[in-house]
Amino acid sequence: QLQASGGGLVQAGGSLRLSCAASAVSGGTFSRYAVGWFRQAPGKEREFVAAIHRSGTTKYTEFVEGRFTVSRDNAKKTVYLQMDRLKSEDTAVYYCAAHDIILTAPVRTGSREYHFWGQGTLVTVSS
Repeated sequence: QLQASGGGLVQAGGSLRLSCAASAVSGGTFSRYAVGWFRQAPGKEREFVAAIHRSGTTKYTEFVEGRFTVSRDNAKKTVYLQMDRLKSEDTAVYYCAAHDIILTAPVRTGSREYHFWGQGTLVTVSS
């Protein structure tokens, strides 16, 4: 199970840090997961935001590259999404998701690749 938290209301240009905490799995199992962040704005489809491989490799959509940073702490079974220089278009419900992955597999960006999903956390950026 995944639990996303950290959403809220922030002014444009501000920062938020989202957390995605896993439960009911060991730290060793969690360390084998790739974890991704997706978001869904009102009236739009869910889209990929960022992901971190079990190796630590990261991938970002071009719309957040340079502003968002994804990281993980396997001991805490938690993945973080640091969001800086937020824009109004970042407003959305943010979801974290995970899937087991082998070391040699590439980071995946399709939502169908992820098997475990948390509930969303709402991020609202006011302009």
